[in-house]
Amino acid sequence: MGVMKRLTSIVQAKANKVMDRVEDPRETLDLSYEKQLEQLQQVRRGVAEVATARKRIELQATQLQQSAAKLQDQARQALGQNREDLAREALSRRATIGTQLEGLKSQHDQLVAQQDRLTATLQTLEARVQAFRTQKETLKASYTAAQAQTNIGEAVAGISESMSDTGMAMQRAQDKIAQMQARAGAIDELMASGALTDLSGSTDPLQAELDKTSQSNQVDLELAQLKGQLGGGTPTSSLPAGSGTEDADTGPNGETAQAELVADTPGSDETAQPASQTAATGAADTTGAAGAPPAEGQGGEGEADEGLFSLDGDGAQQ
Repeated sequence: MGVMKRLTSIVQAKANKVMDRVEDPRETLDLSYEKQLEQLQQVRRGVAEVATARKRIELQATQLQQSAAKLQDQARQALGQNREDLAREALSRRATIGTQLEGLKSQHDQLVAQQDRLTATLQTLEARVQAFRTQKETLKASYTAAQAQTNIGEAVAGISESMSDTGMAMQRAQDKIAQMQARAGAIDELMASGALTDLSGSTDPLQAELDKTSQSNQVDLELAQLKGQLGGGTPTSSLPAGSGTEDADTGPNGETAQAELVADTPGSDETAQPASQTAATGAADTTGAAGAPPAEGQGGEGEADEGLFSLDGDGAQQ
């Protein structure tokens, strides 16, 4: 028995809490006002019923008075005709009507008093209903203003349900953006390392390797040409004045001409060997640069194309 009582109390408490949560005071006030209007209407119907009963009694009393007056005339007529028995009968009936009139008068007085009380109650109830209506509208306006102020405060503070949903949506959007950025960065790193293949470019790994080798050979060729240019200018600067136009010759023949010029010059015994060594070194550099073997997979046509698209015109001529 005690368990059932406690269970009932718990259920009632939960139900009251749910009802308090969903209850709107404005709707409750409107419901109370409607109930008071119903009570006021019932009082008005009661007053109307009492007034109807009073009017019916008045009509009955009027009819009885008319009957009493008629019996009074009949008694006079009977006495005029020396019919005393008829006159006595008429007066007896008239006395009975008098008793009925007294009973109706008593009921009439009670109905009049009851109607007066109901009318006073109706007036009091109407005043209360009117006052409650005014108070109801004031309370509803106050509640609406308080609710609006609360909603505005919650929206400004960011603790309302709608603002909370908006904040959560923004947080989810930021998380997705960060995730997509991290994914894009990871894909770029994998493509740069070669773990993933760029489908927008060449899909042939052999062709990609050949292109890389060709580019490397082109760089080596340009570097060799630059070395050849620098190596060819060093011996001419070390020759003495008056060497003439023989300095323009390069290659193996150029080495012999430079050696003869050094031999004819006075004091050539001391300088012939260094000069020849210098010329030999420059010729070797020039020969090595000019005679560098072409890259694999490239023929004479490739060298001609490289000369056409070379950045240095002298290197193309060599």
